[in-house]
Parts: sequence; structure tokens; C-alpha cells
Amino acid sequence: MAQSARRWRNAAAVMAAAGLLSLGLGTPGASAAEEPRIDLKVLVVDNGDSPVEAITEELRTTGIPYTTVDLNDSGRPTIDEAFLSDTVDGTPRARYQGVVLPNEAPFGTGSAEQTALETYERTFGIPQVDAYTWAHPGVGLDYTDAGGWAGTLDGREAAVTTAGGAGHFGYLDGPLAFEDNSPSVQESYGYVARPRAGFTSYVDIAVPGGTGRGSLVGEYAHDGRRELVVTFAYNHYQQQFRVLARGIVEWLTQGVHLGRSRNYFSVHVDDVFAPDSRWDTERNCTPGDFDCVGGDGEGTTPIRMTAADAVHAAQWQRDSGFTLDMVYNAGAGEEWKSENGNVDALTDQLLADKGEYRWVNHTYTHPFLGCVQDTSTVPWSCAKNADGSTRYVSRADISAEIRDNNLWAASHGLPVDSSELVTGEHSGLKTLPQQPDDNPNLAGALADNGVDWTASDNSREPQQRSVGSTLTVPRHPMNVYYNVGTSEEMTDEYNWIYTSKADGGSGVCENNPTSTCLDDPLDPATGFESYILPQEARTALGHAVGNDPRPHYVHQSNLAEDRLLYPVLDKVLADYRALYADNAPLENPRQSAIGTELKRRAAWQEAVADGDVTAYRVGTTVTVTAPSGTQIPVTAPEGTLKQLLLGTTAFGTPYAGERSAWTTPDALQTALTLRLPA
Repeated sequence: MAQSARRWRNAAAVMAAAGLLSLGLGTPGASAAEEPRIDLKVLVVDNGDSPVEAITEELRTTGIPYTTVDLNDSGRPTIDEAFLSDTVDGTPRARYQGVVLPNEAPFGTGSAEQTALETYERTFGIPQVDAYTWAHPGVGLDYTDAGGWAGTLDGREAAVTTAGGAGHFGYLDGPLAFEDNSPSVQESYGYVARPRAGFTSYVDIAVPGGTGRGSLVGEYAHDGRRELVVTFAYNHYQQQFRVLARGIVEWLTQGVHLGRSRNYFSVHVDDVFAPDSRWDTERNCTPGDFDCVGGDGEGTTPIRMTAADAVHAAQWQRDSGFTLDMVYNAGAGEEWKSENGNVDALTDQLLADKGEYRWVNHTYTHPFLGCVQDTSTVPWSCAKNADGSTRYVSRADISAEIRDNNLWAASHGLPVDSSELVTGEHSGLKTLPQQPDDNPNLAGALADNGVDWTASDNSREPQQRSVGSTLTVPRHPMNVYYNVGTSEEMTDEYNWIYTSKADGGSGVCENNPTSTCLDDPLDPATGFESYILPQEARTALGHAVGNDPRPHYVHQSNLAEDRLLYPVLDKVLADYRALYADNAPLENPRQSAIGTELKRRAAWQEAVADGDVTAYRVGTTVTVTAPSGTQIPVTAPEGTLKQLLLGTTAFGTPYAGERSAWTTPDALQTALTLRLPA
């Protein structure tokens, strides 16, 4: 009887250890009493190449703490047992839960550092990512001359395998196309190879010019160690990496880590109720603008939505399952109405459908709220007071613009969150080069009206910052211009900006290191659909799949006439939904939620950088301490429980096959404790 019980206990111990190892949680052969402490931090060994930089960026944006060892730094620490592990209160500690290497053996096969690292991984069950390597038996793959292939992957389609779908790449269910943005540039080189024993492919591709499929991403289990082997080159801007990055990081951490990552897409439509000026295709400028010589816009037809456009917008939302943020100027709409017989079918229709949109205050009449502009010269400058100081729009005037727009909304039953604001042209904030500082009256006016979140232009200020007690929410401008109503106008202005002087353009692209001139001007009849639309959709999708919550912004003119915005949004949504599984929906937050997310991220990064966060797991228990009040981002497997003072509760909300949340310890607790599924 005792012998039988002993055999049962031994079998149970083996099964428990196997379960823990499947999560990367245990030491081979260890009993529960001997479980090591594994710190929730990643070791990155960096050789300066883009694949390691890309994974590091994914760790950073997700919020996962990491330590970098720079191989190009002569003063770097030595990778040895003391660097990798120690003992805390008698418990063995692994300092890193995963290791990112530029390739399978960056220190040299058989070297002291490589041996120490491999021993560490074997002892504590720590996974390793080989950021980019070639196909060879040393990583569990055949050479490419044995039924494989090596070459440029641009434009080719890869797919998640059955094993990948059952594991950490299960958030994808469609083919993954490698970017091919220029036929004259090699963008991604890779090795497509057949797996050997011990290798499980997670992402593969049909062998070009051959038969069968070969691996691009897969796991090589050998000698008590596990490596994720990536055999294509990439950088963190490329869409194929951004799509696969989640799976790479979740495999590395086995789905238990600090930080959280989701896919976001929100679109602000500015100037709702107001008309927008129209691009002049003859003079290559916008009448009414300060730099458009030869006319003030009189006699030109502005661009403004119609009631039919409003009906279309509401129906498009229903059909697409996507909500737009209507950023409105009620006073500008009232002015238009008074100039047009006090009849405004557009406003009537938008108000009839007001509950279908989110609404954001854009000030009453859309004035410039920074310095008082002196337009006697081109470009304009800031007007001066008698003592030579800059003359600014007053606090009272700014406050009135915010307040009057809110009052109009209240009187018309418009559901507005008064904590959100978008000033006209993001004015009031510093505007380089003319206005290098914020209007000093802006912060007070924002506080007067309870504004917590004011929009900024991400192309100028990509980081959130304070304006008094208010925080900015950077917005991505979309290349669908405010001053065009038709595809021909859009293409004409695009050609003017992005072609050389020799081709009839402005030549701005020739002197701007961040821009590239078009090889040839786009065809006005087809340029928008064939070139501008897919390029802008690709850019927006890149933001969406990069854990970037910042909203995009366009203008009401883009919902009018040719309705240029819809095909761009349709492509973004269709491409996303074709690629991602239903368990990873595209989140569509409003401005206040986006501002809160960015604020939490900044506070978290500061706490990690200051060394104020301690996080580790012992067996199936995760413990995290952080400064009091700090929201802690955590990702964990389905079935994870949060420990309360009395009992437990389900942790987080589901996303991409796991659960994640910003959370804090329960009342009267000093640490956050999670119970992972056994």
C-alpha cells in the first residue's frame, strides 16, 4: 500500500513539473518546496542589428521591464552565473524570465559566456529568442539546399501553422503578407527551411519554386532548452513584424509578464457643422490661407457635408461596426446657417443621429487660440505688445470658445464629455517656428472648463505632456487633406507636395530628409485609388497593430462629395479583420480613455526606470510591488485569479487568448498577487 502511494506521489510530481514547464514556471525535476523565484524581467543581448532593436521596442511599448547588454560596449558586464542568478531568502532566483539574443550563439559556441547562458536556461527552464539567424542544423532546420530556399520575401504570403494557432500565435487566422513598398528595394530577406526533429514550426511559407512549406518562425527544443528561431530579417516599423511581435513576446514570457498590449483604432472627424476651404488646383494653394496670394477665398465654394452625407455616415457606422468621433464647431455651423436662409438640413440630420456618434468639443467658432497672428507678412508672425512681448489670445476669450460650444451641445442634447477638447489647429499649444511656447492663458482656460484632455498633433509632439492640470492626447494626422472634396483635388495637392519642381511640384520633398519625392506625378484620375489610398491605409494599420492608442484625425470635408475617408477606413478594417482572429478585436476608445492609457503608461515606465517595481513568480504565484497608487499592467493566461484580502476573483479581461489589466493590490494589501492556472 505504501509503495503504491509512493508511486502515485512520484507520478503526480512529474505531472506537476511538466505543467509548470509548459508555462516556463519551474525547474526540471524540482518539487514544490524547491520552486525557484523567477523575476519578471527580460534579458536583451544587443549587437546593434534591427531585429533585436525591434523586439526591444516591443518590450518597451508593452511595458515589460528588460535589461540590455550591449555587445559593442567594451565595459559591458560579463554573462556568468552571478549575473544571471542568485539566492533570495534561501530561494534560488533567476533574474530573467526570458532571453533575447541576436542569434543562437552571439558569444561563440562553447565560450564561457555562451555556456553560462545555456546552463542558466537549462537550470531554470528559461526560453530564448534567436532574433534572426540562418537555416542550419544548429537551430533544428535543414540547410536551404535541402528542399528550402533563401531570398527576398517581399510580397510573399506566410501563414500561422496549426501548432502556432494552438499556441501563442492563435490571435491570427489569416495569411500574413510581407510588405513590398518598393519594387526597387529589398525589404525582407529570409531563409525558408524544413524542420528537423525537435523543431515545431509556428509560422511558415510555401517554398518558392519548390514543394511543401518551410519555417520562418518556430521552436527548437533540445538539450533541455527551448529556442524560438526566426529566420527572416525585419525592423520594428515593418508590418509583418508588428503583427508577429505579440506572439514572439508571449512565447518568450510564456504569457506571464508585466505590461499589456492591445490593438487600437480611433478616428476624429474635425470641423463638424463648419465648412472647410477648398484647394485651388490652378494656384496650388488654398484661398483664404495667408500664403495663398491673389485672393481671399471670395467666390470659391467651400466643402461642407450635406444631410445625405450625414445619413451615409450613420449607415456606414452601422455596417462597419465602427464609431467615429465627431469633433464639432457649433458656432461655425450657426454662422453658416444664418448665411444660408436659417436652414441647415445637415445639422438637423446629425442631431437626429446624435446618439450614434461620440462628440468632442472643437471650440465654438474654430479661432486660432495661440498668439494674436500678424498676417501682414507671409508666413505670419506673432503680434507684439508695446513693450515687445508677445500678444496672446486672452484667457476669457479661450474660455468662452470652450464654454459656448458646451452650452450649445447641452441645449441640443448632444452627448459630450466636457473633459475632452480639440482646439482649432491644436492652437494655444506651442506652434513652431512662430510661437515656441504655449499660450500662457491656455492652461487657466482649460481648468476653468474642466478640460482634462486636450488634443495635440502627433507629427509635432508625439509624447503626452502637461498643460497646467490638463494632459495632451497626441493625434496622428491622416494624409486625406482637409481642403479637398474630390479624388482629383486630393491627387492634385498630393502631387504638388510630393513631386519635384522639375515635375511641376513644390519641390518641398527635395529638401526634406523625412520625405521622398514621387518618381512621377500621379494620374489625377486614378492616383488616389491606386496609390494614396493603399499607402494611407497601410500607415494607419501599422499604428493600429503597434499597440498605439493615439487617435487619427481627418475633417468633415472627407465625408463630403467623393467621401474620400470611407475607402481608406474600409481597407484598414477589412485588412485587420482578415488577419486577426475574433479574440483580438480592434479597440475603438474615445479621447479620455486614450489619454488615461497614455498617462498610465508614462507613470509605469517611470516607476520601472526608477527601480521601484519588484515582480516575480514562484511556481504558480505572481507577486508584484510598485509605488502606492501606481496602476500595474499585467498579462496572464486564461484562468488566472487575483488574490483579494479574502478569497479570489477572476483577473483582467480577455484579449488575444490571454487576460490583461491595469490593476492595483486589493484594499489593505501591499502587493499584487495573482494565482496562475496549474
